[in-house]
Formats: sequence, C-alpha cells, structure tokens
Amino acid sequence: MNTLRTGLLIAALTALFMAVGYLIGGESGMVIAFLVAAAMNLFAYWNSDRMVLRLYGAREVDRAAAPGLYGIVEQLADRAGIPMPRVYVIDQAQPNAFATGRDPAHAAVCVTRGLLGIVSQEELAGVLGHELGHIKHRDTLTMTITATIAGAIGMLANFAFFFGVFGARDERDNPLGFVGTLLVALLAPIAASLVQLAISRSREYEADRAGAEVSGHPLWLASALEKIEAHARATPNPVAAAHPATAHLFIVNPIAGAHLDNLFASHPATGDRIRRLRQLAGVAGPWG
Repeated sequence: MNTLRTGLLIAALTALFMAVGYLIGGESGMVIAFLVAAAMNLFAYWNSDRMVLRLYGAREVDRAAAPGLYGIVEQLADRAGIPMPRVYVIDQAQPNAFATGRDPAHAAVCVTRGLLGIVSQEELAGVLGHELGHIKHRDTLTMTITATIAGAIGMLANFAFFFGVFGARDERDNPLGFVGTLLVALLAPIAASLVQLAISRSREYEADRAGAEVSGHPLWLASALEKIEAHARATPNPVAAAHPATAHLFIVNPIAGAHLDNLFASHPATGDRIRRLRQLAGVAGPWG
C-alpha cells in the first residue's frame, strides 16, 4: 500500500509539473514540460549520488580506514540481503547520516564525524540499519525523483508567474485566465512541497521499521534518534542550510533549529518515531 501511495504521489507531482507547463505554453508547453521532467529524472538517476556526496565533501572509507564502521555496515547489509554499499564519512560536527544511490547495487551510506562521536556501537547499528532500509526499499531513488520534480515545478511556477503578469498570450489558450494563472503559479510550488514531504515522512517511518528489524533491536535506533535530535538542533550544518532541498536525505532534519512537527516538515516528529520504535520493542517507558 505504501508503494502504491508513493507511486500515486509521484504521478501527482508529474501531472502538476505538466499543468504548469500548460499554463506557460499551452499543449506544446505541457509536452515540453513532460520531456524536461523525463530528462531531469534521467540525469538524477545516473548522477544524484555523486552530486550529493561531492556537495557534502564526503570521503570514502574502507575496512582499513574505519574498521568498526565498515564492519557494522557489512554485517547489516548481509542481514538485509543487499550488496555491500560504499561507506563515506563527512567531516561535519553535526551528528547525522544519509543514504544515496539509484539502486542497492549502486548505493552508499554516509555518516558524519559528529555521529561517530556521540553514539555507541549499538546505536550506530540502529542508524545504519535505518539507512540500509532506505537502500533496500529504493527510497533513495524515489526521493531523488520527487526532489527533482518538486524543484522543477518551482522553477516553472516562476516562469508562469512572469508570463501571467507580463505575457500577452490569448486567454482563449488558457482556460484559467489571468487570475487563475497567477494562483496556480503561487500555489503549485506549495502543493509540490507538500507532496514531496508526504513521501519523505512516510518513507522515514518505513526505514525506521526496517532499521529495527535489521539490527534486531528497535531501542538502539530510538536511543540514537534521541541523541541525534538533541545535538542536531543545536549544531549548524552550513551545507544543508544552503541547500535545504537535500534535508530530506538525512535521518533527522539537518537544518539547525528547524521545527519538525509542522505541515512543511521534511521528517516526522522525532518523538513520534521514538514512540513507534518503543512499541515495536514492547517498551512503553524509559529505555529497557
């Protein structure tokens, strides 16, 4: 059901993208928008992992450079039944982690130096299990596609607004008229963001469950989330702040001071995630 829901939401994003294209150029604009979306997604499919790793200055490590980290990933990947992903470390004080790659055979997991400094080996296993869950479920590709389309909708909406104000197209070609064009240009990016965030939040819950199953201990991840949340809110991540479209990749929102419990949050509220993990472990109160 979750996969079907995600597919429908991606279809809705694509339709919204084409609708904005129609406002700009009529039927030909709609066709061009579809072709642009296809080209952007094809580019993202092949290059998204390299782009985001380069953006954050991630450094690949092997067994010799990081034996503990590498060994945990290797063990968990075997339990999850996926190929061993590449392992990266970011020289960033904020504790966080993300996964990227177009499929399990071309995937990478990345952790920050700050994460390695505050979590235990068990908590690290919970975090890495979560990220491997994203890889196994191909969430990394799904979220890349939604981010690409949502970003493109925002770009096209700006054009639609410009043409709505300054354009001279015959309104017979546009059933919405001048006011309708401006409304869609203003509301389309908001709608696209809501769809993108809905997909992101649902995928985080599924990855939490997968991480708990792979590690075998839901409380490991719950404890790690509590630590990461507390530190991430107080520790800036300048790259993430400059590129907020990448925030959904991380296990918790990397933008310091962000509120995670509102309609536009990129992640579910961490407290709610912890409660669900405790329910999986059969624990209602403090750590058991």
